[in-house]
Amino acid sequence: MAYRAMMILGTRAEAIRMAPLARALIRLPQIHLHICTAGPAGDGLPQLLQAFELEVDDELVALIEAPSLNACSQHLLGQLDPIYARLQPDAVLVHGDTTTSLIAALAAFHRRIPVAHVEAGLRTSEPQVPWPEDANRRLAAVLADLHFPPTSKARDNLLREGVPLERIEVAGNTLIDALLWMRGHLRGRSWRPEPTSPLARLGESRRLVLVSGQRRDSLSPGLERTCQALATLAGRYPEVDFVCAKDLVPALREPVQALLAGHANLLLLAPQDYRHFVWLMDHAYLILTDSVDIQEQAPALGKPLLVLRKLAERPAVLEGGTALLVGTDVHRIVDQTALLLEDAELHERMSRPFTPYGDGHASERIAARLCAWLEQRRAEKRCA
Repeated sequence: MAYRAMMILGTRAEAIRMAPLARALIRLPQIHLHICTAGPAGDGLPQLLQAFELEVDDELVALIEAPSLNACSQHLLGQLDPIYARLQPDAVLVHGDTTTSLIAALAAFHRRIPVAHVEAGLRTSEPQVPWPEDANRRLAAVLADLHFPPTSKARDNLLREGVPLERIEVAGNTLIDALLWMRGHLRGRSWRPEPTSPLARLGESRRLVLVSGQRRDSLSPGLERTCQALATLAGRYPEVDFVCAKDLVPALREPVQALLAGHANLLLLAPQDYRHFVWLMDHAYLILTDSVDIQEQAPALGKPLLVLRKLAERPAVLEGGTALLVGTDVHRIVDQTALLLEDAELHERMSRPFTPYGDGHASERIAARLCAWLEQRRAEKRCA
C-alpha cells in the first residue's frame, strides 16, 4: 500500500524549493503525493508549480490583511485541520522558516502525523532576528520527526539542540535542484521568452549583464549608487545589454527609471517568474546581485558574480573564486564589471561551475530517506 505524503506550500520561495522534491516523490511508486498551497488569492503558486509540471490538489487562501500573525495562524490552522482529517497523510512535508510551515507542522503534530522538515537547522545568533522566521524554524524543529538540513553546519545545530542523529539527513539545497532542473527543461525545449515579453528584444549575439537583488521599498544610497554605476556602464559599453531585474515597490520605479534613463541597452524589468528568470541567469555573461539566493545559484550555472554587499552572507562563493565582493561603491562596481567585460581570461577563470550549496540531487536524497523511514515505521508498528 502506498504512503500518502502531503506537502504544504505558502510562498513562491517555498514552491520553487519544494518543486524538485515533489517531482522526486511522484516518481516513487511507494508514495502518493498531495500538494496543498496556502498563499494569498492570486499569488500564482499553481502557475509556478505548473512550470515544474506539477498540479495542485488543494488550494487554501491565506488572510492577506490579517490583523496579526496570530489571526493568520488561526485561520490557516482552521483550514488545514479538516484536510488532515480527510486525507490522514502518513507524513507532512514543510520547508524552511515561514509561518505557513510552522502552522502546518503544528497542525500535523496535533493529529500525531509525522513531520519532515526540509532546509532544517539554519540558525542565527539571535532568535528574534529575523523575526519571526528564525523562531519559526526553531519551533518547527521541535515538532519535526525527520530533519533535512542543507549543510553539515546546520546538522550540527540540530545535534546541539538534542535532535537524534538518526533523524537527520544532510541533503543539500533543493534550490540548486530547482535551478538545474529548470535550466535543463528550458534548454531541452530550446525555450525562449514569448514575443510579448520585454526579454524578447535581447539579442542572442550580444553579451548580457544581469543585475538583480532583494525587494526594495525605498531609494537607499546603495541602490542609487548601483543605478549610477549601471548608467555609466551602459554608456561605456553600448554593445552589451544591461538588464536590471529588481523587485521595486511602485513608488520606486519612477526614480529608478530616471536614474537609468537615456540608454537603449539598459532595460529595467518588473519581477520575472522563475522560468524567465532562470533563462536570464543562464544567458547572462555575468551577474551583479545583493540577493542571497542568487549568490547560491549563480556559481552553479558557472556565472561570474559580483556581490553588491559590504559582507558576503555566502562566503563559500568568494572562496571558490567565482565571485567578488564589490559593495555599492560606484567606481568599484564600474571597474570590476569593466574588468570582466574586457579580460576574457579572468572571465573564463570565474566561469567554472561551482556548487558549494548543493549538487542537484538533494531532492532524491530526501525522497529516498523519507520512503525508507516510512517503511521502517510501518514495519515497527506491525511488530508492536
